[in-house]
Amino acid sequence: MKFDTKIAVVLRDDLQTWQKLNVTAFTISSIAGTAAGIMGQNYQDASGNIYLPTMVQPVLIFEATATQIKTVYGRAMSRDLQFSIYTEELFATGNDEDNRAAVEAVPEADLKIVGMAFRTDRNTLDKVVKGLALHK
Repeated sequence: MKFDTKIAVVLRDDLQTWQKLNVTAFTISSIAGTAAGIMGQNYQDASGNIYLPTMVQPVLIFEATATQIKTVYGRAMSRDLQFSIYTEELFATGNDEDNRAAVEAVPEADLKIVGMAFRTDRNTLDKVVKGLALHK
């Protein structure tokens, strides 16, 4: 099935495995929580157990150096895209209020972004992540 939009997560390439997983889950939750029509139907097994729905389209995960992630950030901002971010400071916080305060305390130019997630039309997303490789 071909979708009109793409979903992507961009992760800084020097993160530890647990950090990559945490950042992916954190940033993709914004897509699931705000994008209309992105969630499918509940799953049900043959025994009748019901499971929560998942997103209806695949998520592409890219890796980027610190420099590349700044470039991706700039491209997204110049296109007025809505996206989520995860900064280095968030590894030291433990709740949403502290997360938001940690981001709010840092000017845009000084943000140490380690992850981002987007959902936008295919063409725009391809331009934003141009030059990045899929995560290995």
